Amino acid sequence: MAGWGAFFVSLLNYKTAKFVIAENRKIGILFRLYQLAVLGYIIGWVFVMKKGYQEREEAVQASVITKVKGVALTNSYETGLHLWGAEDYVIPPNGEQVFFVITNYIETPNQRLGFCAESFKVPDGRCQSDYDCVEGEPVKAGHGIKTGLCLNSTGTCEIHAWCPVEYGKRPTEPLLSEAENFTIYIKNFIRFPKFEFSKSNVLEASNDSYLKTCSYDSEDHLYCPIFRLGDLVSWTGNDFQDMAAKGGSVGILIEWDCDLDKDFSKCNPEYSFTRLDMNLNNSVTSGYNFRFGRYYKDQNGESFRTLYKVFGIRFDIMINGKAGRFNIVPTIIAIGSGVALLGIGAFACDVILLYLMNTSSFYRERKFEIINFKKERAKIKGQREKRSRKPAAEKQSANSTKEPGDPEATAESQLPVDRRGPTVPRNAGQRYTAMISPQREETKHHITFSSHN
Repeated sequence: MAGWGAFFVSLLNYKTAKFVIAENRKIGILFRLYQLAVLGYIIGWVFVMKKGYQEREEAVQASVITKVKGVALTNSYETGLHLWGAEDYVIPPNGEQVFFVITNYIETPNQRLGFCAESFKVPDGRCQSDYDCVEGEPVKAGHGIKTGLCLNSTGTCEIHAWCPVEYGKRPTEPLLSEAENFTIYIKNFIRFPKFEFSKSNVLEASNDSYLKTCSYDSEDHLYCPIFRLGDLVSWTGNDFQDMAAKGGSVGILIEWDCDLDKDFSKCNPEYSFTRLDMNLNNSVTSGYNFRFGRYYKDQNGESFRTLYKVFGIRFDIMINGKAGRFNIVPTIIAIGSGVALLGIGAFACDVILLYLMNTSSFYRERKFEIINFKKERAKIKGQREKRSRKPAAEKQSANSTKEPGDPEATAESQLPVDRRGPTVPRNAGQRYTAMISPQREETKHHITFSSHN
């Protein structure tokens, strides 16, 4: 219990630093190398690379407007010649941040509501008897509702649907191969509300002649927002014609990294392009497609439609941004973290010096010192009392000195003493001399006193 008590009492002690210079070159070199590494990290990485002296904002406010232009002519066996404009192949056509461009399709024209056989490609539509075609049951992943009849000619159930059902195959070559030369106009506005900073990726010009003739180039025409579709796909590392046949997804990333301590013109957009869908050309899940219909009415008022299964490229435009400007608060925080790292180096070197070396005990004796103020004060007080008692003792000794003719003094003078002579207080105000006989047995001391003026 006494040990635990001493431990808890020791917790109330306060430790303060005592600086000791240890002439140990190994520890000194290690500590300097660590200091250089920390300084390099703070200056090179924190301040130069990461701009730790700036206040940052990454909540960029962005707006994107898109517009696709281009015309393509197709000539299929089922529908003949067809002229495709942007209003036909862009979905949605109102210029959103995500849009789809048709590059290939399967067309099923003149579909009317009626009764027909389900496609043999649909597993749930196959049958061997009427028992397999439950009336009123929809065909899973099919085109209509079962009527309860099994058509032996096709081996499928009869359905009530838009007939005839889709029967074509995807063309191996894209029907809209000319889409490679279509152009996309991407206009982007960004704003950093904390710094009240706004900018656009479009060159500020007094007329639109520049936008009608320019094409984006990362060096010569950075502020031209006109992109060719073939170039966008090639910048992802893919061939446009291969992607156009089965479809795909392309991501366009616009990044704004603005150092607002510099000039306004130094804040520029950076574009990057990547293919977002998995490029599995030999897989049935590769590509991108969906279906839609265009509806009409004949002269009798009956509705019919043309079904399209379209393949194409989906474009996703993503905006990232961050801005920074000098502020004293992050600067102080960065410097403080550097000072803390320097302290960690000193702590590590202390641990090595005081606990991990053969001479650790020697360094510990020099570094640690226990100070008890009460004990030190009592010690000093005792020394002062001792000094004050010493003159009084010496005075008393001087007063008790015997005269030469006194018998007691003569007897005391004949007592044997050592060769150093008698002990006489130095401050008694008297001088003395000691005469020592060569023969120790008959040593006699002759002391002569004289007044000291």
